Amino acid sequence: MEAFIKTNETYLVNDLCVKASCSDAILLIPTPVDEKRFICDICEEEFLEKSHLNKHFHCHTKQKLYSCNICSKEFSPKNITVHFRTHTKEKPYSCDVCHKEFSKKGSLNIHYRAHTNEKPFSCDVCHKEFSQKGHLNGHYRTHTKEKPHSCDVCHKEFSQNSNLNEHYRTHTNEKPYSCDVCHKAFSRRDNLNRHFRAHTREKPYSCDVCHKKFSQKVSLNVHYRAHTNEKPYSCDICHKKYSRKRILNLHYRTHTKEKPYSCDVCHKKYSRKSCLNEHYRTHTNEKPYSCDVCHKEFSRKHNFNRHC
Repeated sequence: MEAFIKTNETYLVNDLCVKASCSDAILLIPTPVDEKRFICDICEEEFLEKSHLNKHFHCHTKQKLYSCNICSKEFSPKNITVHFRTHTKEKPYSCDVCHKEFSKKGSLNIHYRAHTNEKPFSCDVCHKEFSQKGHLNGHYRTHTKEKPHSCDVCHKEFSQNSNLNEHYRTHTNEKPYSCDVCHKAFSRRDNLNRHFRAHTREKPYSCDVCHKKFSQKVSLNVHYRAHTNEKPYSCDICHKKYSRKRILNLHYRTHTKEKPYSCDVCHKKYSRKSCLNEHYRTHTNEKPYSCDVCHKEFSRKHNFNRHC
């Protein structure tokens, strides 16, 4: 194979590929049609493997690559330390407010906005604000209706790749996130985080009006409607409005007469699980509600409230 290299002064012809200086040379190498090559953007040297190109590229940046002694992946000096924490589980960055720990300083900075309520990223269309740029990008597709990510199994489409990955676990039943305390497994990291607060009793979300605290942001948002009297969920049949979607769904059953909860003992059916639980106590004679004054016990909470 002949290689032709043009430098500032001379043309060289060889039977072998000749490497010239990165700054001046243009390398022109005839390659077989069926042989895939990766070309350096700076000096145009070609490689059969992309990993070799990546290694070579750092000769231009003068940045040495370091190899992880556990998984053999290569990183720059700055990133090798951060990567290594995926193996050691080290989390050197701690939140001053709730003491949650993180492996990356950037992750801590993003988390801290949950306490400061800082939202530096704003939607150009509806002006809704977000604490993370990725959340803004995902939100923007609610305007464009773009759903570029499709499930290979059921072909359901998603606006964000993370949502597709989470959905895909409904097919594989994969639950990669496990609680360190009780070992319960979850398919989504945010579900694990919410669950974990049941152990820590952490309530990082506080109401600006009454200062009541909540473990989940969605619970705070729902609670806040008690102050604003906002009722965004409306019944299609009778147009009655509700502050929570779950309560609307329960209300719907008054129209559909659906009773999905059945007693194992007498097979009586109920539209709400709470009603079934109260009924079940007529069989077990359980009375969990007790008066602090006279110590009378009740099986149903509303009877207890009436008594008090």
